[in-house]
Amino acid sequence: MNSVIGEILPLALGIAISPIPIIAAILMLLSPKARGTSVGFLIGWVLGVVVVVTAFTLLSSLLPEPGDDGSQPVAGVVKLVLGAALLFLAARQWRSRPAGDADPPLPKWMAAIDSMTAGRGLVLGIALSGLNPKNLLLGAAAGVSIGSAGLSVGSTTVAIVVFTVIAASTVALPVIAYLAASNRMAGPLEALRGWLVHNNATVMAVLLLVIGVVLIGKGIGSF
Repeated sequence: MNSVIGEILPLALGIAISPIPIIAAILMLLSPKARGTSVGFLIGWVLGVVVVVTAFTLLSSLLPEPGDDGSQPVAGVVKLVLGAALLFLAARQWRSRPAGDADPPLPKWMAAIDSMTAGRGLVLGIALSGLNPKNLLLGAAAGVSIGSAGLSVGSTTVAIVVFTVIAASTVALPVIAYLAASNRMAGPLEALRGWLVHNNATVMAVLLLVIGVVLIGKGIGSF
């Protein structure tokens, strides 16, 4: 199981270090309905991650058993395809980075965060974590790694929990910190939001490039 955990850690970090959902969570924490909306968003974010990685874990468990030499060509092809897709997304992110000190435009739905309810926050969390192409690819890659490893049910559950905890950590931490000390968190959260807005594309491009190359390497090693 340790090798599987090591393989899915960078994939979980790829989801965790996603500036847009962190920015969304921060905006919710600075909105009039901070507590309800942010908690709903966090629950939705966790649910989206769990559903994706669990679904692909179950699907990949149906892949052919490893050969006598330990090779898994089908799983290898899947990893190669997912790695190539991540490299494509990395190139798109790099081209979209802002020039100079200009801030890139944020998604239009962020303008409606101040009027969001907890229910809409939950739906948004599910959409950003489970339906976002980048997170879907990373969750799929993690599911393939877990499901094709031949782990027991208990070990598979532990791997999914570890993946989910890490992937959700960067959304959970500001929410929990705000709930614990709301008066002291407004300033730091606003500063973090500004940095993430400006560096979103660059951070994601570098991250997706590294993870894509690693995944392609894992795919080649499966043959």
